[in-house]
Amino acid sequence: METKPVIVSLSANLFNFLILVMFLFAASPSCADLSFNFYAVSCPAAEFMVKNTVRSASSSDPTIPGKLLRLLFHDCFVEGCDASVLVQGNGTERSDPANASLGGFSVIDSAKKVLEVFCPGTVSCADILALAARDAVEITGGPALQILTGRRDGRVSEAANVRPNIVDTSFTMNEMIKIFSSKGLSLEDLVTLSGAHTIGSAHCSAFSDRFQEDSKGKFTLVDTSLDTTYADELMKKCPADSSPSITVNNDPQTSFVFDNQYYQNLIAHKGLFQSDSVLLDDNRTRNPVEGFAKDQVSFFRSWDQSFVKLTSIGVKTGEQGEIRQTCSVTNG
Repeated sequence: METKPVIVSLSANLFNFLILVMFLFAASPSCADLSFNFYAVSCPAAEFMVKNTVRSASSSDPTIPGKLLRLLFHDCFVEGCDASVLVQGNGTERSDPANASLGGFSVIDSAKKVLEVFCPGTVSCADILALAARDAVEITGGPALQILTGRRDGRVSEAANVRPNIVDTSFTMNEMIKIFSSKGLSLEDLVTLSGAHTIGSAHCSAFSDRFQEDSKGKFTLVDTSLDTTYADELMKKCPADSSPSITVNNDPQTSFVFDNQYYQNLIAHKGLFQSDSVLLDDNRTRNPVEGFAKDQVSFFRSWDQSFVKLTSIGVKTGEQGEIRQTCSVTNG
């Protein structure tokens, strides 16, 4: 008798997952060319090699997971999940000022070098980035999940495509909804994926719009939605004359742990960005924020589904794109 609810729960979770996969394939025909364990024959240890590289890098630098997760967002929202953000050069996505503070590139490059030794010309940089971000979440205490693989690398990387496609930290709710909706992501996805801010850090300029410099050259709080004590802490760490290199943890409580503390911070009016705080202030998103703040299991379950959707945005498969030899340069 005691096992029946468990069976029902597992069946429900499996059903929801199958519905999600069916939705992805229907929404984007190219997703149908992705599969689990895509490299099972061509490079069986591919996912292990990526995870091992991420784990090694994270053990020596705990900021790496947050950087990898942010790097994935900036890749997938521009040209789809095709590693176009990794390409170096004048006029590329990577050269745009909005991407100047991105990090984690060396981890992707390291994983690619290892894979090229054992499986040359086989594993795409796009898949490496998606897998690395997936692993970054698990390594920091978040849910472990399988993702589809088989992405190919894009040949187009233009700085002009960056600004119209990424969310700015000063965005209103309607502005964020417009961007997410254009990527096939729902309002629930928006709330869920914002939970990525439970790890990572930001430069002072990313939230300076919440303060105003007075005649004496000091910041004063102008955003009344921010907790005053938290605001004072931020102004001490980021005074008006602070160095552009100074960073602040997105989550002041559990900075290097992927958990639901981000949502608890929002409830306490301690969201670092304006785009964080509006999630609590807006009636359309307040309920899921409060729900995730109370129930980490619910957040993790929603993260699994939203992350799969994120990593399936605009993927290139089959004969599209290429498999780069080096992630920072398109093939000749």
